[in-house]
Amino acid sequence: MSARLKLTLSYAGIVVVSGILLMAAVAFFLLRYVPDSVDFYPNRGDLSKVFVPVASAVMVVLLALGLGGGWLLAGRMLAPLERIGDAARLAAQGSLSHRIALPGAGDEFRDLADVFDSMLEQLEAHVSEQQRFAANASHELRTPLAISQTLLEVARDDPDRDVDALIRRLQEVNTRAIDLTEALLLLSRADQRAFPREIVDLSLLAEGAVEALVPLADRRGVAVEVGGAAAPVLGSSALLPQLITNLVLNAIVHNLSSGGSVAVRTHAMPNAVALVVENTGEPLPAHRVATLVEPFQRGAERTRGDDHAGAGLGLAIVDRITRAHGGALVLTPRAEGGLIVTVWLPHPYPATFPA
Repeated sequence: MSARLKLTLSYAGIVVVSGILLMAAVAFFLLRYVPDSVDFYPNRGDLSKVFVPVASAVMVVLLALGLGGGWLLAGRMLAPLERIGDAARLAAQGSLSHRIALPGAGDEFRDLADVFDSMLEQLEAHVSEQQRFAANASHELRTPLAISQTLLEVARDDPDRDVDALIRRLQEVNTRAIDLTEALLLLSRADQRAFPREIVDLSLLAEGAVEALVPLADRRGVAVEVGGAAAPVLGSSALLPQLITNLVLNAIVHNLSSGGSVAVRTHAMPNAVALVVENTGEPLPAHRVATLVEPFQRGAERTRGDDHAGAGLGLAIVDRITRAHGGALVLTPRAEGGLIVTVWLPHPYPATFPA
């Protein structure tokens, strides 16, 4: 039976049982005071003959009213569930743009509909982002494969081909494909938020990242300095180093051609810690800065021939890792040119940390 039919039968049963109890109470208290004697008119038997048919007719009417009224009331009460069910069926068919938008005062059904609408909104945004990301990723992964195929075809038809140069070029293309694949896997891991957490110090991670990238900075003529207070956070000891490395690497690569600088600082506050990476560079318009966290967005000055061309996922990975740790990423263009990137993360001991 459907829920509506079950509710209808329940309403009708309650009405009929209530009517039976009422009639029984009337009969018991009324007829008990009427003598059951043939010398008395009307006696108990006479009243019973009159009362029973009328009571039976009343019970039939009550049953009809219970069924009809119960059917209408159940339909009215279950109407919001039908709207929620219709939205769920549309979502199952792939349509996530539909919203229930249940009117009326706030009640359990309205709360359920609002939660369902919020879930649909988040699913639509997530699916849209994943579709856009998958399209970009497929294009980016297809590029190194196409380059390799072209290099091999040219080498096959060229009798004077330089094998060493071909191997070197194929190795570069293959390295880029591997880097892109690893970046995609890291991005997926950050999105899933399924990683062990432990206390790590961002200041120590920053020092390690800067030390590893100093040779690259020296080749580009970029001065890098690191400092700041201890900044403990509760997070992944594998993802957070990648976050800092990506930020420092971007700051070095997206810099002036000579005489550039990068400053990496950590700050600790009562309820949060901050990692700030500031670099010199070309002026960046605000609308350009807003798109830098999108996957496969590259700086205007970087080219495919760069020794660290990357996959265009640096700040996208930073943004996902930051959000996976409950933090926020803030990008601010410098007035003199370049960028200030601030990563805010929750402090693991907000209650005990001194103000």
